[in-house]
Amino acid sequence: MDTIFRHIFCRIMLAVGSVMLPTLAVSADVIYVPATDGAFAAAVATAQPGDTLRLAPGIHRGEIKLEKSLTIEGETDAIIDGGGKAQVLVITKPNTIIRGLTVRNSGRSLATEDAGIFVTKTGVGSLIENVTVRSSLIGIYLKGAQDTIVRSNKIFGLTDLRVNERGNGIQIWSSPGAIIEDNEIRDGRDGIFVTTSKRNIFRRNSFERTRIAVHYMYTNNSEVSENVSKGNHVGYALMYSKRLKVLDNVSIGDRDHGILLNYANRSVLERNVVKDGKTKCVFIYNSSRNAFRQNHFQGCGIGIHFTAGSERNLFTENAFIANRHQVKYVGTRWLDWSDNGRGNYWSDNAAFDLNADGLADTPYKPNDMVDGILWAYPAAKLLLNSPAVRTLRWAQRKFPALYPGGVVDSAPLMKPPELAALEAVK
Repeated sequence: MDTIFRHIFCRIMLAVGSVMLPTLAVSADVIYVPATDGAFAAAVATAQPGDTLRLAPGIHRGEIKLEKSLTIEGETDAIIDGGGKAQVLVITKPNTIIRGLTVRNSGRSLATEDAGIFVTKTGVGSLIENVTVRSSLIGIYLKGAQDTIVRSNKIFGLTDLRVNERGNGIQIWSSPGAIIEDNEIRDGRDGIFVTTSKRNIFRRNSFERTRIAVHYMYTNNSEVSENVSKGNHVGYALMYSKRLKVLDNVSIGDRDHGILLNYANRSVLERNVVKDGKTKCVFIYNSSRNAFRQNHFQGCGIGIHFTAGSERNLFTENAFIANRHQVKYVGTRWLDWSDNGRGNYWSDNAAFDLNADGLADTPYKPNDMVDGILWAYPAAKLLLNSPAVRTLRWAQRKFPALYPGGVVDSAPLMKPPELAALEAVK
């Protein structure tokens, strides 16, 4: 009986060994790639899945398609150059890693989606980090690649083309689960442009000299947090999307809008800072059921402009400070911007708090008939100090029924909320 048992045991061990031996025999290699013509392409062709290619300092020729799961690492001053043609580096296999090098000189055709790094649908779970992308039409393009991470990269767009002819810093199409974090993006068209996606996270990125820092289209259940937009045309454009979390972002000196909502619904915007916008801190167009809490809007031509059926939005504990017009809304309905007895802070609200509960003793109305006239007829600013305008405002104070409708804050705050994001603008 013991002999039979030993025989069976030996056969089992031999079978297990025959399965494990091929696995044990194959190990990932680190392959050093010199900066000589054809060396990079040859190394990619001969490498095995899981290998690491370490690129030496110098220029390595691009237009390379990675059809294996590899790690491409660069030593200091290692450069992959596309020669101004097509896509410099194309990832087609899962869990590919690109790290620590410079990618430059893609083609310049938007029709063929020329990019520095292009990740296809089959490049699931890939990682791109500590890469500098220069002189490329689109910096990094995720096209259908799920769960990809783009982290701590520097992307410099083309500046010799008109803005609308340039590509985006990072472009995303239908790539659920993508995480874009800690990147610096300059120039180009949009900093991050995403469409037809979901469950994306964009956090701690910085943007300068773009058309739109973060541009959302048809992307749901996602997060935009702790990003900084400086000197762009628009900071955060959230369009045709829903259930977004927009948290702790900063917009400084953006030309047209700090935050733009267009058909964006059921989203939460909290603790964002928009400061010194040339036109509007926030523009809300046909967007409903959004919650604005503890945001800081300062020094813009208009604090918030909302129109076109933007209903059932919640505004509470926000700060409106030194905007030329705090709110622009022309309508016949009264909208109360407070929640659970907490309204917003208005820097031009000369109110008293006799019971010291932190709330003004009287409601605040940011719009009157004069504001409506000025929005419709800007030339009427010449009459602001005229006896007729002063008489109209006096009459409205004495007879509140003359107000045309609009926003009223029934529980205005005496002090603005303190926000960590304000430290970024000091």
